[in-house]
Amino acid sequence: MVSYAKIAIKVHKDSQLQTSISSIARCSDLPEKLIVIALGGNALLKRGQKGSLDEQNQNVKSTVSKIADLVVRGYKVVLTHGNGPQVGATLLRHEAAKNIVPPFPLDACGAETQGFIGYMIEQALRNELKSRGIDKYVVAVVTRVIVDKHDSAFQNPTKPIGPFYSEQEAAKVKQQRPELVIKEDAGRGYRRVVPSPDPKIIAERSAIRALVDSGFIVIACGGGGIPIIEEGTQAVGVEAVID
Repeated sequence: MVSYAKIAIKVHKDSQLQTSISSIARCSDLPEKLIVIALGGNALLKRGQKGSLDEQNQNVKSTVSKIADLVVRGYKVVLTHGNGPQVGATLLRHEAAKNIVPPFPLDACGAETQGFIGYMIEQALRNELKSRGIDKYVVAVVTRVIVDKHDSAFQNPTKPIGPFYSEQEAAKVKQQRPELVIKEDAGRGYRRVVPSPDPKIIAERSAIRALVDSGFIVIACGGGGIPIIEEGTQAVGVEAVID
């Protein structure tokens, strides 16, 4: 098994990524250099934007040009990303269409966002590398994370997700879906809250490792991963968010 010297970067703005790259350049003597980059905030969606696919694609294109600089320097790269605004928008779409098609639970909505965000990053970074004459593949892995079904977070949901509701709207939503937990959010309105259990194991860790060892750029664990619990020999998705 290959051993790596690991560097982690958390990015909310392009300027942060550029500064980090400049610092990393001074570590060029590290053996088998592996960088894990977490994209969030303005790296995917800028403040004030509506969140259209075109907007997010443009933001991603700007970001991946800097990631490509690291690949050129010989670094192995693993990318992960946030999905807060995107999963919120996905929940809204499901809610708006609930009288036409059944809404999906939160774990499936998280998987949706892993898919389309992974697709955006995968395509933009592959195109950027090809434009530089680099034939290197990028792979997005739909990633599950095992959590403990006895985690105390399941008894005390605290993670707010989705849209804000007025008191009247919250009462209506609660009447329609009594299984949801809705709480007041710091005087700004009412929001759904879900458990935020601690992660235990990345279910796809062996596949991710094999891809990295084989030279692929990997996108994984989007949004913290899709939370699952173990029921005997079976995995079951749960409505929760892993921070």
